[in-house]
Amino acid sequence: MRMMTATLIAAAAMPAMAAAQQVATTPILPDAALLDVVAEGRSVRTPDLAVIDAGVVTQAPTAAAALSENAQRMDRVLTALKRAGVADRDVRTATISLSPQYRYGENVPPVITGYQASNRVTVRFRDIARSGTILDTLVREGANQIEGPTLTLANPDAAMDEARADAIARARARAELYAKAAGLRVERIVAIGEGSERVGGPIQPQMMMARMDAAPATRITAGEQDITATVTVRFVLK
Repeated sequence: MRMMTATLIAAAAMPAMAAAQQVATTPILPDAALLDVVAEGRSVRTPDLAVIDAGVVTQAPTAAAALSENAQRMDRVLTALKRAGVADRDVRTATISLSPQYRYGENVPPVITGYQASNRVTVRFRDIARSGTILDTLVREGANQIEGPTLTLANPDAAMDEARADAIARARARAELYAKAAGLRVERIVAIGEGSERVGGPIQPQMMMARMDAAPATRITAGEQDITATVTVRFVLK
């Protein structure tokens, strides 16, 4: 009898559980429609920070000689950066490497002919207008490997918030369009999901060469940059 009673109770509970699951997946209102909108908002800013990798590559017959020459030239590069007003917090060592150089021949083991030392630093320029001139100075002081610049914002939070607000406004406008086309109206927002965010784009900044005092000088122009934010918004239409 006890086993039969337990079986009856379990059987009676199953419809209730199924009903609970059905309620969880039922739309919010029986006479309403749900609309999911994905929208991208943007704001535009002029970059105020340039990030550049500057390095020194040296070669010598011995490892010690390659490292010694590299250290001397990199010391001149770092001194030039400090003299140009670049703060210590804006200079960071990226990589230091030392590798043998080989001569290869057929059917013979490779022969070490010397060593190559490399030291690269990542430099942030907070005055983009002067970064080209500083780059020229670095090259004169011994830097022979430069990559960049990457132009970005030092403090992107305000611009990102503006892009987020624009994304919500665009999502709302699109929902109003769909609702009007369907003969409905936007009742309310029931969910907001934040997607990808991006400061700047893949396009490299413009690099130009101009003559100043009969000598070429590097110029870097900041231009404008898009800051984008993507949101997914769920609307109730009635």
